[in-house]
Amino acid sequence: MNMLTNEEKRVLIYSTSEKPTNPSEVKSETPLESLNLNWTERDLPERERTKHVHRLHPYLGKYIPQLVEVFLRKYFTSGQTVLDPFVGSGTTLVQANELGINSVGFDISQFNIAICRAKTTQYNLKQVRNEVMDALEKLSAVVPKELKQLSLWDNSSVYDTSLSLTDSKYLKTWFAPQALFELITYKNLILAEDYEYKDLLKVILSRSARSARLTTHFDLDFPKKPQIEPYWCYKHSRECFPTQEAFKFIRRYSLDTLKRIEEFAQKLSNANVNVQHGDSRDMEIPNIDGVITSPPYVGLIDYHDQHAYAFHLLGLDDQSEHEIGPASNGSSQKAQQKYLNDIAAVFRSCTNSMASGGRLIVVAGDRSNLYPKIAELAGVETEAVLQRHVNRRTGRRSSEFFESIFIWRKK
Repeated sequence: MNMLTNEEKRVLIYSTSEKPTNPSEVKSETPLESLNLNWTERDLPERERTKHVHRLHPYLGKYIPQLVEVFLRKYFTSGQTVLDPFVGSGTTLVQANELGINSVGFDISQFNIAICRAKTTQYNLKQVRNEVMDALEKLSAVVPKELKQLSLWDNSSVYDTSLSLTDSKYLKTWFAPQALFELITYKNLILAEDYEYKDLLKVILSRSARSARLTTHFDLDFPKKPQIEPYWCYKHSRECFPTQEAFKFIRRYSLDTLKRIEEFAQKLSNANVNVQHGDSRDMEIPNIDGVITSPPYVGLIDYHDQHAYAFHLLGLDDQSEHEIGPASNGSSQKAQQKYLNDIAAVFRSCTNSMASGGRLIVVAGDRSNLYPKIAELAGVETEAVLQRHVNRRTGRRSSEFFESIFIWRKK
């Protein structure tokens, strides 16, 4: 566990409950010390952590919806507004909407904004189903079925066709000719048709592209180079072959997306969701009642790079140079100091739009003990710090760790 400062020791809350907390039972009067947030896989299976739209698209570094729900129920009420200045894949916005709480989200990644909007749009369910299935049927009509049995680079005509469809070196490197042909053809269908829900179709496209890359089955998160030869697969305990097609993924994720959208429609409220693309250090933040967020961890993830396939395929604006604490900057003392100043600037901006007494709930893996100083620079007082044992994590499961939940109050 992290070494704690004297200030953190003063406000550190230890759970008095052996029973894991049921998020739906939390109320404003629930004592912090009664919260046991150390859920195990048995307490909180993956299907619950990735329920409905929370698994509309894979995303590294997100926190689980149950954690957000606990603090929404404790500190916010229906009709209030919560901000997530590092909105990521939109977990805070989705959970807030379920509870009738208005939400605002900012992110520097244009693709993250697309994911958030796809998750929180109030769809006409009949129309969205018609559009998703229509795009799938149109793609099926043009996919050359006879290529299904071919080896990776066997068909020169499709190879030449797919090469001519894009100038992107990245796409030509990371996708087999047939997969690239199917992905770009699907993208062109989306753009050509008068679909209302193009953003959702683009998320299906991106999710399919992630699975169709030339990489091993066990390394979808951090592939280092294209895999173009058969390989021993540690996930399946057998020899596997690089993926050469994308259509099967487009079909699978089209159906899965519709299922998840329809499930969430049963929980969706009329609460307002405001998602904006931009840097939280510079954005004009509307009046809010508080913040729930999980900032990027210093030197851990390059958030743009994890979705490089989407940026290249969709032609999105890459603003990775503006990321806070990217892995590419490392975790040196210099990198930590820059991270500290940048994160504090975001929270100062947040508090300018909050009334005194408003709370900021910040979930962070603070191995370098930067957050007491961040709180000081942001002008907030630390009300409590909870330590959570993270037993299981969506996407990254190599090891367990502890994360801190900082409960700050605007002075």
